Amino acid sequence: MMTEVQTDPWRVCVIMVLLLIITGTTVVAGDSLDTDREVLMNLKTFLEQGNQVNRGRYSQWNQLSSNPCNWDGVLCSVNGTRRVTGLYLADNNISGQIFGNFSALTQLSRLDLSKNTLYGSIPDDLTACHNLVYLNLSHNILEGELNLTGLDSLEVLDLSVNGIGGDIGLSFPAICSSLVVANISNNHLNGSISNSTFDGCLNLQYLDISSNSLGGGLWNGFARLKELSVSENNQLGGEVSDTFFAADSCNLEVLDLSENSFAGNMPGSISNCRNLVILNLSRNKFTGQIPYQLGSVTSLESLFLGSNNFSRDLPESLLNLTKLTFLDLSNNTFGGDIQDIIGRFTNVRFLVLNRNSYTDGVYSSGILKLPNVSRLDLSCNNFSGPLPVELSQLLSLKFLILAHNQFNATIPSEFENLQNLEALDLSFNRLSGSIPSSLGKLNSLLWLMLANNLLTGDIPRELGNCSSLLWLNLSNNKLSGTIPPELMNIGRNPTATFMSNRQDDKTILGAGECLEMKRWMPADYPPFSFVYTILTTKKCRSLWDQLLQEIPLTTQLERRNREEEMESIQCGFHFWCQ
Repeated sequence: MMTEVQTDPWRVCVIMVLLLIITGTTVVAGDSLDTDREVLMNLKTFLEQGNQVNRGRYSQWNQLSSNPCNWDGVLCSVNGTRRVTGLYLADNNISGQIFGNFSALTQLSRLDLSKNTLYGSIPDDLTACHNLVYLNLSHNILEGELNLTGLDSLEVLDLSVNGIGGDIGLSFPAICSSLVVANISNNHLNGSISNSTFDGCLNLQYLDISSNSLGGGLWNGFARLKELSVSENNQLGGEVSDTFFAADSCNLEVLDLSENSFAGNMPGSISNCRNLVILNLSRNKFTGQIPYQLGSVTSLESLFLGSNNFSRDLPESLLNLTKLTFLDLSNNTFGGDIQDIIGRFTNVRFLVLNRNSYTDGVYSSGILKLPNVSRLDLSCNNFSGPLPVELSQLLSLKFLILAHNQFNATIPSEFENLQNLEALDLSFNRLSGSIPSSLGKLNSLLWLMLANNLLTGDIPRELGNCSSLLWLNLSNNKLSGTIPPELMNIGRNPTATFMSNRQDDKTILGAGECLEMKRWMPADYPPFSFVYTILTTKKCRSLWDQLLQEIPLTTQLERRNREEEMESIQCGFHFWCQ
């Protein structure tokens, strides 16, 4: 039997009014797809008011269908009552502050606003979205203090590449209970990670806190993760304890400690990380021998040890790393000859040995017989004598970097055999004679850097056949004659090279990209001059990947008069060996 209250609508209205007066709250009409639609229309109005031109896909909402589940970027539940559960507005030309009423979408579990131009602080309203399991605000210009307390259901968090600051401890471990992936790299966060900041993150598998201002030592629980990157936090340091890599408790597949102030010996217990694929210790203050125990980590594919003070005696056990494809031993000032063992890493594709004060060993080490090498960087050493003709037999070579040595004599015409070559940098040597016309057969060549040598004669017109060539630097030589008109054809069709790089195995990036980009990009050319002030290693790697795969570059040709009306090609060349 129904009561009077249930049967008398007027009494219901009176009771509701009294509740409003007593509690001072507002009543939402109800949680439904209709209310979700109303919130989304408010969001559309908000975005359109802040973005008068170049609007994103949201501007089409409600034009072809009134059902928000049919709108671009809107995801709805499929079981039970239909509700809006996801918003994907990445790369939508959105500028302005973040909408302040996402919490009205009470079933929202996924929100992606990445790759826009959002600024200001993350609004408190967002922390009221208690059902969020996925939040991506990366690649914006957000700032303010990071405080996400309240988002207890988060499983994936990406705030990378913003300007967010504050103590990292304000949000961690408060939001840790369900978190699996956290990327808060490239921000302005501070505080320490060596205390209990991440102890409560029991489900955490992937953590990237690189490129911040974090300090102290390492968190002692990091080995239970699958991937950890703390690179480019200059205040992080101290010794890496042997206890960090306890037996049977290291799940790491990727460990990146690069560009910090870690010192001392690298502990042999790193061998307990049996699944390790990438180990990056570069640009720290490590000393002593490379641990021989590392040779038992047979899963290792990339080993970055550059810019430290490791001993030149490399353990034979490293030859057990049969999957190793990237070996970076640069800037350890080894001196003397290239170690013989290096020529025995027969599976290595990327070999980086720059800035080691080597004087010899190019032949004796056997590196000229490595069958799979595609990137060979011997720059910034003290090699002398003629360029080895045997380099022309390394048919897998894509990048040959020999700059800033004392190589002399002529450039071998046999280099025409390197049909996969994309970068040839012979600058800052003592090379003489003419530029071989046979270099015009290198159709995959993107960069040809021959500056600061003693080259003579005319610029060969055959270089105009280099259909992919986008950077050409012949400055500071003794060339004569005029620029041949055929050079106007260079770079006319680099598409084939870019397509090849896209289809190739994913390029392994590591140390050296910034060094090479600063060497090849003209610092005094306005489109690139700003790059020198913002380049972090991660940004270098991202730009490098784009350069190789899709971004056409502009070739700058600057003519100037010289002796005997000589004209030269100048690309604002700056050389870096730091």
